[in-house]
Amino acid sequence: MSAFENSPASKEFRSDTFTSPTVSMVNAMQLATLGDSVYNEDETTIALEKKVAKIADKPAGLYCVSGTLSNQIALRCHLFQPPHSVLCDYRSHVYVHEAGGLPTLSQAMVQPIIPKNGIHLTLEDDILPVFIPDDGEIHGAPTKVISLENTLHGMIFPLDEIKKISEFCKANDVKLHLDGARLWNASVETGISIAEYGKYFDSISLCLSKTLGAPVGSVLVGESKFILKANHFKKQNGGGIRQAGILTSMASVAIDENLPKLKQTHEWAKELGQLCEENGIQLEHPVHTNFVFLDLKATKIDPDLLERLGKEEGIVLGGSRIAYHYQLSKESRESVKKVVLEAFESAKKNPYVGSNVHKFYNVTGEKN
Repeated sequence: MSAFENSPASKEFRSDTFTSPTVSMVNAMQLATLGDSVYNEDETTIALEKKVAKIADKPAGLYCVSGTLSNQIALRCHLFQPPHSVLCDYRSHVYVHEAGGLPTLSQAMVQPIIPKNGIHLTLEDDILPVFIPDDGEIHGAPTKVISLENTLHGMIFPLDEIKKISEFCKANDVKLHLDGARLWNASVETGISIAEYGKYFDSISLCLSKTLGAPVGSVLVGESKFILKANHFKKQNGGGIRQAGILTSMASVAIDENLPKLKQTHEWAKELGQLCEENGIQLEHPVHTNFVFLDLKATKIDPDLLERLGKEEGIVLGGSRIAYHYQLSKESRESVKKVVLEAFESAKKNPYVGSNVHKFYNVTGEKN
């Protein structure tokens, strides 16, 4: 059996980024063109950029090595002259997990907001009370970009609320960016096309390596002039790739082959979510797509015990977040249920009172 047919990710629950290339992805590399993508001369890369742009109904796309790069250069393109602010959810990847990119690369003040409903930002309750208008008042940094994330911690951002926020942004000369790393999951779960979501955003970053399983990359989509400037910042930040076709060929296969598999990963996650609910195991968030977040503080589960029990069962866990992806085996999916129940029973007898911040993950449960 080929190494590519026996993925080590079959026992991996830390993230949906641990998926490994399939045989068809590796075979696709043999047909990749070898042009220089820094000079926009690689046909395979251009084809992928056009493919994702078409899916999102945007004029142009730009292949980037990571979602961090695509998010940060998108936000940089939307911001012209400081002082300026970017408003986002306090758990958002652009704020928590991109190495301080916003203040470093864009000289932007970040307005991290805790949504009052605990799930997603709303215009009335969360954005309007803290929005800083560009009205000549010299003491503040005007809000110039609102950055949303869908899904965030596996939770789906409702389209109706996106529409409200989009209308507000257009009326107030504010750009609206979407970290759509897992927008594929939201689309599959809701039946709402990525193109429909795309109508309401000036830019979207769509990750290909997280839930879809490509080894490398994200595509940033938006207007053609915007993408040209984004490519400028991509180069400035060291993101230029020469023979990118080797990578983009695999990413294109990942879209075609793995997008139809995402719905099943949601069902697997919901099975664990239902099991937790039936056994009184509290969760941090409702399970909408492919993530289950255990509330370690409320359940008093020792995160190190959870990891150790997982290791004994031959699966890899880390922190409160349990991630589902298409390469998980049936045996590992049953094992994770057993481990969670065992850890909870242990917590009843020996409640954990130490820090619930796992050594690999911060309080949001996210790594990378």
